[in-house]
Amino acid sequence: MVLNWLDYAVIGVYLAAIVAFGSWFARFQKTTRDYFLTGRSVPWWAICFTIVATETSTLSFIGVPAGAYAGNMTFLQIAIGYIVGRLLVSFLFIPAYFRGELFTSYELLQRRFGAPVKNIAAIIFLITRTFADGIRLFATALVIAVVTQVPVTWTVVVLGVAMIVYTVRGGVSAVIWTDVVQMFIYVGGALIVFVGLLRLIPGGWDEVSRVGADHFRVFDFSFDPTTVYTFWAGLLGGIALTLATHGTDQYLVQRLLSARSAKAASTGLILSGVIVFAQFALFLVIGVMLYTFYQGTPLPRPLGRSDEVLPLFVVTSLPHGVAGFIVAAIVAAALSPSINSMAATTVNDFYLKYVRPDADEGTLMRVSRQATIFWGVAQIIVAVGAQYVTRSVLDSGLAVLSLAAGPVLGAFLVGVLTRRVGVGAMVVGMSAGIAVLGWILKTGATAWTWYALIGSAVTFITAVAASVVLDRK
Repeated sequence: MVLNWLDYAVIGVYLAAIVAFGSWFARFQKTTRDYFLTGRSVPWWAICFTIVATETSTLSFIGVPAGAYAGNMTFLQIAIGYIVGRLLVSFLFIPAYFRGELFTSYELLQRRFGAPVKNIAAIIFLITRTFADGIRLFATALVIAVVTQVPVTWTVVVLGVAMIVYTVRGGVSAVIWTDVVQMFIYVGGALIVFVGLLRLIPGGWDEVSRVGADHFRVFDFSFDPTTVYTFWAGLLGGIALTLATHGTDQYLVQRLLSARSAKAASTGLILSGVIVFAQFALFLVIGVMLYTFYQGTPLPRPLGRSDEVLPLFVVTSLPHGVAGFIVAAIVAAALSPSINSMAATTVNDFYLKYVRPDADEGTLMRVSRQATIFWGVAQIIVAVGAQYVTRSVLDSGLAVLSLAAGPVLGAFLVGVLTRRVGVGAMVVGMSAGIAVLGWILKTGATAWTWYALIGSAVTFITAVAASVVLDRK
């Protein structure tokens, strides 16, 4: 079976509706405070849902089930670290962000260390987020290409343009409130796949439990640092990665800064961890069910990569209309763009500091929209190139984020936990963290799940040690 006019109509209506809904917020974008922070008006429950939608991309929607289909459910171990990490973010970082008027997370580093450290962290964010979200956009295009036979490149362009249009017009308000809608769309899509599989597998859940028994393994207590998903890598690495992504990365910190208060931000953040854990469990169970289903039903065609198994099931085994809705749900999981947060960093951390410190609001709004378009095009270019990456799209995207997260997290921890480390020692610490992670990447000494922890630890320890030496001079 292939998609028919009804499926394409569902997908087309969804894309048009989400662009129109996001663009509707254009009427509220009068200042950069509106464009980047929504005037700090978002309630805790919307903060929770937008964080869940932001964290749960197409990489998760197709990559997590693929992991359980080809292996087991050990990915869930990292979600344990995600919950603990959120508690620490709420304690360490959120109170600091709500002291004063901050537009970006990196302004906190500006206050503590000055421009050099802030600039390094902001540049790392802009580069790594471009690559990570370019891969994320490619993952969505891959799914659409599998089910429609439209070339990946054209699919990337269509999705990328839709993302740019509603983000440029509606600002972060459009991003947050479309996230809220899209979370329910893709969770609903996942539940439909779950029910569809359960009805199609002879013997139902009993058969899944029997055939997929080995795939239900969650815990791996191995100490092998090269194994991606172990309990220790999941707990410790997950904590470090969450501290970095939710506590320092402007993409997610921007959501927190849009909350009505520090309490609302903390409540939404912590609850989002519980929801993310539950939905990852659902995605993994779907992967085991797909494995069970295809033990009794031949694959319609050989898989080029395990990431293709869910979209292939959708278009070959689900009714028309329903299949179109699931594809729309996969698109929903992708369209939580980071380009507004990247524009916020570009304008507030660089343009206002070095180009036009005296720029008026009209100029800032124009430059903000231009920066949004620029970063959207950059992600489209990365997505087009990502089709030549051979490893799992899930691991590729998370590895890019984890590689740069450690040194930036180390800088924030030093800034929040100490007062003696100066700018020189901090630059030395970040340089050491980047160098060590570069060596690890080259040698393959550890799995990506350890990158954030190792990078932050090396940065923190080196910066503190360097401050002792520099203070003696």
